[in-house]
Amino acid sequence: MANRDSSTSWLAQADADLQAAVANAEADRHALACFLAHETAVKVVKGFLYKKGAEMVWGDHLSDLCEDAMAFDPSFDFVKSVGALLDKHALGARNPDAVGGAVPADLYDSTDSAHAIEIAREVLESVRQKILAG
Repeated sequence: MANRDSSTSWLAQADADLQAAVANAEADRHALACFLAHETAVKVVKGFLYKKGAEMVWGDHLSDLCEDAMAFDPSFDFVKSVGALLDKHALGARNPDAVGGAVPADLYDSTDSAHAIEIAREVLESVRQKILAG
């Protein structure tokens, strides 16, 4: 169970995931970079929810987590709108059965990872401000 003080731990892990996403993109591991970009955004939104007093946060779909966050801050509607672009990487970037039996490592390219990292960075920075503001 997490608490309000754990929000900084979630934020720190989101930062680490973004750094890992960038490193994987630079190493041409674009599917993994996209997955880590998704993880970045999920973790920072979870950190926000814990900061607001949530005792348990369930799920790994950014859109659903943003619905929960909108109860505290309606501006998460914007995060939810871009979150749908990252949610497709939660399974599609990892599991061959999610993309018609194709190997995700063969399907993703630098355009995919650059876009996912850009969105994750925007989400991370905007939610970071909300966490640090209290």
